[in-house]
Amino acid sequence: MPQRRRPPGRPPGAAPRRAVRRTGRRRRRRRGGRRFFIAMLFVLAFALVYYFFGDRIFPGAEGLVLAHDEIAVSFIDVGQGESILIRSANHAVLIDGGEHAQRNAVLNYLRDAGVRRLDYVVATHPHSDHIGGLVTVLSQLEIGRVVMPDVTHTTDTFRRFLEAIDNRNIPVTIPNPGDILRVGIIELTVIGPPNPHPWPDTDLNNASIVLRLAHGRTSVLFTGDAEYQLERWILDSDAIISSSVLNVGHHGSRTSTSDAFLHAVNPRAAVISVGANNQFGHPHREVTDRLNARGVTIFRTDQLGTVRMITDGENIYFR
Repeated sequence: MPQRRRPPGRPPGAAPRRAVRRTGRRRRRRRGGRRFFIAMLFVLAFALVYYFFGDRIFPGAEGLVLAHDEIAVSFIDVGQGESILIRSANHAVLIDGGEHAQRNAVLNYLRDAGVRRLDYVVATHPHSDHIGGLVTVLSQLEIGRVVMPDVTHTTDTFRRFLEAIDNRNIPVTIPNPGDILRVGIIELTVIGPPNPHPWPDTDLNNASIVLRLAHGRTSVLFTGDAEYQLERWILDSDAIISSSVLNVGHHGSRTSTSDAFLHAVNPRAAVISVGANNQFGHPHREVTDRLNARGVTIFRTDQLGTVRMITDGENIYFR
């Protein structure tokens, strides 16, 4: 019988090539399965760590985890408008929300900062560049209470704002001078306006809620769109308004931040919420000249984007 010839290049006793190929595929499949199992373990571990410790280890786009004695104040860049987030490690307050077109910018900033609940939402006055973005915030987040002045407006923006409050049954407070809004280490004193305010109902800027944040030896004065008339009333009221930082009134308009008021506040730094190349020419030269003459450091959202400061009660840091 003729002897079967081995294919060239194969030693005696070698396994058939087909079997060798099958064995190699099994080994590769086993290695691939182990790699997949290890990868899934990493994914599961990441998910567990994020679930239990995410707010501290992965603080979001704002990139900030606060110590128990720190307060952060963010002057959110909303263009020609104003929105300010005040938060501690466990509490948050929002003052205004910019125009309706900025609603997602405000909401996304809050979420990135880890804010899921606002203890207070302060609507300083009914102008759209201060309350427009609040409608979405009121609809999407848990809200403890809305604080607003006792004035009305005829715009659709103001109507939607009131509807958002009614739809969620959010409690509303109309504050009086001297009232204190306190949550944890955040303490805001209402400086004005008087209630009822003595100016015409159409003078909404001078109906702005003015608040002073005090934390240890540091303080911030928030003025909304307060103009000379409300500033003069505040000066005559003998309220304590001296502050480390001034949130400049009415986006730096010449109708606000009078010499007398600036002298009484005596800030080391000032923040102006203002839109780039806005149609009003804010901030006006007269205001920036007054601030510069006093050696006040100016931070502008049109130049820097969102301006954020942190205070531990002793020192203030801008980032």
